[in-house]
Amino acid sequence: MTRRASRLTGAATLAGNPRIAVLAASTVNATPLLRRVPLPPRQRRGSAILTVVRAHEWIDRRSLALHGAVAAKLEAQPELLDLARANLQRWLRLNPAPALHEWAHLLDSLSVPALVGLLRSADERATRLRQSSPFAGFLTAQERQAILTDYESRRT
Repeated sequence: MTRRASRLTGAATLAGNPRIAVLAASTVNATPLLRRVPLPPRQRRGSAILTVVRAHEWIDRRSLALHGAVAAKLEAQPELLDLARANLQRWLRLNPAPALHEWAHLLDSLSVPALVGLLRSADERATRLRQSSPFAGFLTAQERQAILTDYESRRT
């Protein structure tokens, strides 16, 4: 193992400490840039792993709410699927990621009611797919902001 690799491995261990945050992936003289960050009192009580899980679950619930609004629009205006297909075509040219290909297959093979059901589903597959959703541009800025504001108020 090189000196740089061993220092980066050590840094990853340090970064696992909830009181230290990695500020940058770059290094200066093979030393990762780390900084101590005081945690709010609420986060000090729980373990770092549980805090991360709760935060990720919160993000997943917020994404589910956003996609619920997309599903409602899609039910009312099925022609909006053309926007999702256009997004996918553009994104696939730049990055042919497997999840994007999966979305392309789903948009071509599922009926609108089945697609709406997928968007509203809380199962693992739907949660994973929402992380690479082709439905950008479906919601107006005001609709999106209303959901984000609602979820931000629930974060505490």
